[in-house]
Amino acid sequence: MGNPFVHVELSSTDLGKAKSFYKSLFDWKLEDVEMGGGMTYTMIGVGDGTGGGMMKQMIPGAPSFWLPYVLVEDIVAATDKARKLGAKVMKDVTEVMGAGSLSIITDPSGAALGLWQPKRK
Repeated sequence: MGNPFVHVELSSTDLGKAKSFYKSLFDWKLEDVEMGGGMTYTMIGVGDGTGGGMMKQMIPGAPSFWLPYVLVEDIVAATDKARKLGAKVMKDVTEVMGAGSLSIITDPSGAALGLWQPKRK
């Protein structure tokens, strides 16, 4: 199995401004999804190609940033392997609303990357 990029996510300090900008720039289809606890996640529909999402920046004082996600076959094994290879696990394996599981790492050079395993059928 290859490990393609499958999702990109924007954490924004001004979500309204970001949504307006990207919708106008790329004609993306944006759909708000209530996640519970007062959190809204905006799905990005791009037609063909890798879609993504947007959300309010949750880290106090952090700038807005894009985070790519890579498809993995086994999220636990991939996260453990990354850790053994020198990555820091920023968010350990977490289930996402029955759709699959993710983790977020920073590689030994400090670059952030998301790992994604869809729910097994």
